Amino acid sequence: MLMSGMRLSLQVQYAICGVFDLAYNGREDPVQIRVISERQAIPARYLEQIFQRLRRALIVTSKRGPGGGYTLARPPSRISLREIVEAVEGPLPKAIAMAPPEGGISPLRPDFLWGHLAERFAEVLEETTSRRAASRHSSSSVVSSSTSAKRSAR
Repeated sequence: MLMSGMRLSLQVQYAICGVFDLAYNGREDPVQIRVISERQAIPARYLEQIFQRLRRALIVTSKRGPGGGYTLARPPSRISLREIVEAVEGPLPKAIAMAPPEGGISPLRPDFLWGHLAERFAEVLEETTSRRAASRHSSSSVVSSSTSAKRSAR
Protein backbone atom coordinates (compact mmCIF):
# COMPACT_ATOMS: atom_id res chain seq x y z
CA MET A 1 0.00 0.00 0.00
CA LEU A 2 1.33 3.44 -0.90
CA MET A 3 1.76 6.12 1.71
CA SER A 4 -0.60 9.07 1.58
CA GLY A 5 0.92 11.71 -0.65
CA MET A 6 3.39 9.39 -2.36
CA ARG A 7 2.82 9.38 -6.08
CA LEU A 8 4.17 7.30 -8.90
CA SER A 9 5.15 9.20 -12.04
CA LEU A 10 2.58 9.46 -14.80
CA GLN A 11 4.78 7.25 -16.99
CA VAL A 12 4.79 4.52 -14.34
CA GLN A 13 1.03 4.82 -13.90
CA TYR A 14 0.51 4.50 -17.65
CA ALA A 15 2.92 1.56 -17.87
CA ILE A 16 1.02 -0.27 -15.12
CA CYS A 17 -2.29 0.49 -16.86
CA GLY A 18 -0.93 -0.80 -20.19
CA VAL A 19 0.41 -4.05 -18.74
CA PHE A 20 -2.78 -4.48 -16.72
CA ASP A 21 -4.80 -4.08 -19.93
CA LEU A 22 -2.82 -6.84 -21.63
CA ALA A 23 -3.11 -9.09 -18.56
CA TYR A 24 -6.86 -8.48 -18.25
CA ASN A 25 -7.97 -8.21 -21.89
CA GLY A 26 -5.20 -9.72 -23.97
CA ARG A 27 -5.04 -13.37 -24.77
CA GLU A 28 -2.58 -14.75 -27.31
CA ASP A 29 -3.39 -12.24 -30.06
CA PRO A 30 -1.38 -9.01 -30.16
CA VAL A 31 -3.24 -5.89 -29.05
CA GLN A 32 -2.68 -2.60 -30.86
CA ILE A 33 -1.55 0.45 -28.90
CA ARG A 34 -4.59 2.31 -30.23
CA VAL A 35 -6.92 -0.21 -28.55
CA ILE A 36 -5.05 -0.10 -25.23
CA SER A 37 -4.96 3.69 -25.48
CA GLU A 38 -8.72 3.93 -25.93
CA ARG A 39 -9.54 1.46 -23.14
CA GLN A 40 -7.16 3.09 -20.67
CA ALA A 41 -7.67 6.73 -21.76
CA ILE A 42 -3.96 7.26 -22.39
CA PRO A 43 -2.56 9.21 -25.37
CA ALA A 44 -1.41 6.61 -27.93
CA ARG A 45 1.86 8.36 -28.82
CA TYR A 46 2.86 8.56 -25.16
CA LEU A 47 1.86 4.94 -24.57
CA GLU A 48 3.96 3.83 -27.56
CA GLN A 49 7.07 5.39 -25.97
CA ILE A 50 6.34 3.66 -22.68
CA PHE A 51 5.79 0.31 -24.41
CA GLN A 52 9.20 0.63 -26.07
CA ARG A 53 10.73 0.68 -22.57
CA LEU A 54 8.59 -2.28 -21.52
CA ARG A 55 9.73 -4.15 -24.63
CA ARG A 56 13.41 -3.46 -23.87
CA ALA A 57 12.81 -4.74 -20.32
CA LEU A 58 11.33 -7.97 -21.79
CA ILE A 59 7.91 -7.36 -20.22
CA VAL A 60 6.05 -7.16 -23.54
CA THR A 61 6.79 -8.34 -27.05
CA SER A 62 5.73 -6.66 -30.25
CA LYS A 63 4.66 -7.84 -33.67
CA ARG A 64 4.68 -5.52 -36.68
CA GLY A 65 2.34 -5.42 -39.61
CA PRO A 66 -1.28 -6.45 -40.07
CA GLY A 67 -2.54 -8.16 -36.95
CA GLY A 68 0.39 -6.70 -35.06
CA GLY A 69 0.53 -5.17 -31.63
CA TYR A 70 1.76 -6.11 -28.18
CA THR A 71 1.50 -9.19 -26.01
CA LEU A 72 2.94 -9.97 -22.60
CA ALA A 73 6.36 -11.59 -22.85
CA ARG A 74 5.44 -14.13 -20.18
CA PRO A 75 2.41 -15.08 -18.08
CA PRO A 76 0.98 -12.20 -15.99
CA SER A 77 1.67 -14.23 -12.84
CA ARG A 78 5.38 -13.82 -13.60
CA ILE A 79 5.39 -10.04 -14.18
CA SER A 80 5.69 -7.99 -11.01
CA LEU A 81 4.85 -4.34 -10.60
CA ARG A 82 8.46 -3.83 -9.53
CA GLU A 83 9.63 -4.89 -12.99
CA ILE A 84 7.23 -2.43 -14.59
CA VAL A 85 8.28 0.45 -12.32
CA GLU A 86 11.97 -0.26 -12.87
CA ALA A 87 11.49 -0.56 -16.65
CA VAL A 88 10.27 3.04 -16.63
CA GLU A 89 12.13 4.67 -13.71
CA GLY A 90 15.26 2.57 -13.35
CA PRO A 91 16.36 0.80 -10.15
CA LEU A 92 14.10 1.62 -7.20
CA PRO A 93 16.85 2.79 -4.82
CA LYS A 94 17.81 5.49 -7.35
CA ALA A 95 14.19 6.33 -8.18
CA ILE A 96 13.27 6.81 -4.51
CA ALA A 97 16.50 8.45 -3.34
CA MET A 98 16.20 12.04 -2.21
CA ALA A 99 18.22 14.61 -4.11
CA PRO A 100 21.21 15.94 -2.16
CA PRO A 101 20.75 19.37 -0.59
CA GLU A 102 22.02 22.35 -2.56
CA GLY A 103 24.51 23.40 0.10
CA GLY A 104 26.14 19.98 0.39
CA ILE A 105 25.71 17.22 2.96
CA SER A 106 23.55 17.99 5.99
CA PRO A 107 23.92 15.83 9.13
CA LEU A 108 20.33 16.64 10.12
CA ARG A 109 18.69 15.01 7.10
CA PRO A 110 17.34 11.45 7.34
CA ASP A 111 19.08 10.29 4.16
CA PHE A 112 19.62 6.86 5.74
CA LEU A 113 15.86 6.21 5.37
CA TRP A 114 15.65 6.22 1.57
CA GLY A 115 17.41 2.90 1.09
CA HIS A 116 15.18 1.23 3.66
CA LEU A 117 12.03 2.73 2.11
CA ALA A 118 13.12 1.64 -1.36
CA GLU A 119 13.66 -1.90 -0.05
CA ARG A 120 10.19 -2.08 1.54
CA PHE A 121 8.49 -0.53 -1.47
CA ALA A 122 10.33 -2.97 -3.75
CA GLU A 123 9.06 -5.90 -1.65
CA VAL A 124 5.44 -4.78 -2.03
CA LEU A 125 5.83 -4.23 -5.77
CA GLU A 126 7.56 -7.59 -6.18
CA GLU A 127 4.67 -9.40 -4.44
CA THR A 128 2.09 -7.75 -6.67
CA THR A 129 1.91 -9.38 -10.09
CA SER A 130 -0.07 -8.34 -13.14
CA ARG A 131 -2.11 -11.50 -12.71
CA ARG A 132 -2.99 -10.64 -9.12
CA ALA A 133 -4.03 -7.12 -10.16
CA ALA A 134 -6.22 -8.47 -12.99
CA SER A 135 -7.80 -11.05 -10.65
CA ARG A 136 -8.44 -8.40 -8.02
CA HIS A 137 -10.09 -6.23 -10.67
CA SER A 138 -12.28 -9.13 -11.85
CA SER A 139 -13.50 -9.86 -8.33
CA SER A 140 -14.12 -6.17 -7.56
CA SER A 141 -16.00 -5.76 -10.86
CA VAL A 142 -18.23 -8.71 -10.01
CA VAL A 143 -18.89 -7.28 -6.55
CA SER A 144 -19.61 -3.78 -7.83
CA SER A 145 -21.78 -5.13 -10.68
CA SER A 146 -23.87 -7.26 -8.33
CA THR A 147 -24.15 -4.35 -5.86
CA SER A 148 -25.28 -2.04 -8.68
CA ALA A 149 -27.78 -4.66 -9.89
CA LYS A 150 -29.20 -5.03 -6.37
CA ARG A 151 -29.54 -1.24 -6.04
CA SER A 152 -31.33 -0.89 -9.37
CA ALA A 153 -33.66 -3.79 -8.52
CA ARG A 154 -34.86 -1.96 -5.38
